[in-house]
Amino acid sequence: MDDDDAPEEVFAELKTRPIGGWGVAQIGAGTGLAVYAMWVGILQPGFRKVPLRLQVPYIPASKAQVQNVMTLLRGRKGGLVDLGSGDGRIVLEAHQRGFSPAVGYELNPWLVQLARFHAWRAGHHEKVSYRREDLWKLSLLQEKLQAELPDDALVVAGRFPLPDWKPCRIEGQGVDRAWAYSMQAQRQNIGKENNNSITTE
Repeated sequence: MDDDDAPEEVFAELKTRPIGGWGVAQIGAGTGLAVYAMWVGILQPGFRKVPLRLQVPYIPASKAQVQNVMTLLRGRKGGLVDLGSGDGRIVLEAHQRGFSPAVGYELNPWLVQLARFHAWRAGHHEKVSYRREDLWKLSLLQEKLQAELPDDALVVAGRFPLPDWKPCRIEGQGVDRAWAYSMQAQRQNIGKENNNSITTE
């Protein structure tokens, strides 16, 4: 084949030529290297300091999940913090719907950079912020939220509900489901549990 052959002719020949065992091996090796590079560069940094039992693979928020979270936040205003913000979709959408400040915290540095790129591309990079933070240092996250958030705060969890809290609303189905927790209701539940415990003793 001459060097001057058009790209269309080259691709036509490749389509008709059988791949063979060596070709399949090359494709498999190339795919394996690509997957390994993605793991090392993007996914693994977020797992290094996370206890094995708490490791959850990064799954980008779907449009349905973002919509479910926004539905639970409808009618509210003020600041929004996304713990484990991934590529920043929920923070960006919240800002576009009027939440300010809108801040995302994420352990994986590659995802923090990706979130910042998405915000820059949308023209909002100066209005939202993404910070790299090891949330697993907050081993008592539920207790911290309960101690520090005001009564009118609403906590929304996507995909993974808070295990010891009772949601006030649930939106969506399957992996796109989101749970909302009222801090005022949560404190009342804790108070009732403490009173029942004192009475029993």
